[in-house]
Amino acid sequence: MNRKLLSLLGSCLLISSLNVAHADEQLVFAIAQEAYPPFSYKNGHGQWSGFDPDLITALCRQLHTECSLREMAWDGLIPALNSKQVDVVLNSLSITSERKQVVDFTRPYLQTPALWIGERDVALQLTPDGLRGKSIGVQASTSHAAYIKANYRQGSRIRYYNNQDDILADLRNGRIDVMLADQISVQPMLAQTDNAGLEAKGLAPPDPLFGEGIGVAVRKGNDDLRQRLNQALNALDRNGSLAGLRAKYLGVLME
Repeated sequence: MNRKLLSLLGSCLLISSLNVAHADEQLVFAIAQEAYPPFSYKNGHGQWSGFDPDLITALCRQLHTECSLREMAWDGLIPALNSKQVDVVLNSLSITSERKQVVDFTRPYLQTPALWIGERDVALQLTPDGLRGKSIGVQASTSHAAYIKANYRQGSRIRYYNNQDDILADLRNGRIDVMLADQISVQPMLAQTDNAGLEAKGLAPPDPLFGEGIGVAVRKGNDDLRQRLNQALNALDRNGSLAGLRAKYLGVLME
């Protein structure tokens, strides 16, 4: 048996052993317990549904890996990852320079703009000067919160919330004047009867604080898992699965 054939057989055995190891692997994905439709929410049977859970399922099939979800508070996702309670965070997590200091990200798989929402009959100037003296609602520990804090804290009152439902409720009841949130998640809520008095006021301009898009987070230095997740995302792009999930859950907002 010549040297080239031995080398080829050795490579095949190595690839085979890696595949077996990954097949036996079990990955725990963190997901925020706060509903965030259409990205993540529980259906009528109490099971997680939405873009993120379906993407997790598709990735795990592509990786030939068993996976499970662990619920926790949104602001506990990254601490849980770094304390090894979970292996991966896939929960509409924006890739920001601040987060890149503590976790590693895959390439972005989604881009989502930030949208201002206010009362339909109230005109608003969305600049820092225009919102001086106004109350702004935003979800805590998000890239939107970082943007508001950096640009509006001098003249506006900022209120931080755990979820978008609470922000919308306070906006309807006049406790805040305006909110900033992810367009894909919040805009469909404007079609609900309760929110008939609210409307989209415009998109926030692009800003580095909004990050480089949405990605999958792993622990610092876990390059093997990060690279495998990137390969799986690329495969889902090529076979149309990622586009299918975008069309199913995000629809015209992604066009």
